Amino acid sequence: VQLQASGGGVVQPGGSLRLSCAASGSGFSINAMAWYRQAPGKQRELVAGITSGGTTNYVDSVKGRFTISRDNAKNTAYLQMNSLNAEDTAVYYCSVLYIDSFGRKTSWGQGTLVTVSS
Repeated sequence: VQLQASGGGVVQPGGSLRLSCAASGSGFSINAMAWYRQAPGKQRELVAGITSGGTTNYVDSVKGRFTISRDNAKNTAYLQMNSLNAEDTAVYYCSVLYIDSFGRKTSWGQGTLVTVSS
């Protein structure tokens, strides 16, 4: 499974961005999709996740500001980010947990940079 992330960029504090992550390939079924981020000098952290059934979870720092969603027909996950602040500046990575004929696997996207700056 290959992942293509997009939607990053530079935004002013208080602004919004929408990230997309499209999974491609054949012979797989996606269980869960998630967004992680890694800020300079910090460890990668889970930002938000969504199961195949639509159950979501968020890190406390983004609750009420970020919304994760998915389009199962398109194998695409989205991360709507509102009220962005400088602490949200990071490289955002999408990840999928999927099953194919060889078993359960995890795939990572290439990362997209989000910079929040005035």
